[in-house]
Amino acid sequence: MPAVHEALQRLDREIGLARQQKHSLLKVVHGYGSTGAGGDIRIAVQKRLYELVEAGQIRGCIYGESWSKSDEATWRLLQAQPELKSDSDLGRRNAGITIVLL
Repeated sequence: MPAVHEALQRLDREIGLARQQKHSLLKVVHGYGSTGAGGDIRIAVQKRLYELVEAGQIRGCIYGESWSKSDEATWRLLQAQPELKSDSDLGRRNAGITIVLL
């Protein structure tokens, strides 16, 4: 279990690597927190991703709670990349993941 700063460094590194490899999205598994109350890593990762969106460094993100066909942003992404319809977390409202649009 990494510390928050280590998790954020790993996030930055993986976003950079995904860009290098010309991926259009990244699925981040940050967990929800072992106490069931929403962990520090989850909060920090989502905050960092929000900052990256605001700075124009990523196109957007879809938090696991919204990763569902009924979500407008998710539906648009699924229309553009139908292979994502087989994602095991789709529709599960999994707060432990975030889809990052690069």
